[in-house]
Amino acid sequence: MPLSEDEERILSEMEERLSETDPDLVREVSETTVFTQPLRSMKWAVVGFAGGVLVMVVTLSTSFLLAFVGFLVMLGASLALERNARQVGRTGLRVVAGSGRTAGIREAVGGTGARVRERMRDRFRRGDHGQA
Repeated sequence: MPLSEDEERILSEMEERLSETDPDLVREVSETTVFTQPLRSMKWAVVGFAGGVLVMVVTLSTSFLLAFVGFLVMLGASLALERNARQVGRTGLRVVAGSGRTAGIREAVGGTGARVRERMRDRFRRGDHGQA
């Protein structure tokens, strides 16, 4: 149900007052999404997993106990990554993949794959199957 003109005017006045009184809050709310915290946690989980791998590989020949601790760090990080990935869900991953630097990477790689597939289709249509 759309807002009436009076409700829209009141809402815009409230927004202006909030912008004047607390600009930091306005900036933070405008930059924060539902996916911000889980994505941040996913990044730290990846760092933790890499750290666990590093600890495990470095200490495996000297101390099995420290290598096991590295494995436990990896396990905990992978569980945290999985939990946060479920929280973000497919919709959140699409939003993240469609924004920022990832879109450029995906287009570059996706475009290359499409060109290769098209070339292969053309080869098979012509009957040139790579026989020398």
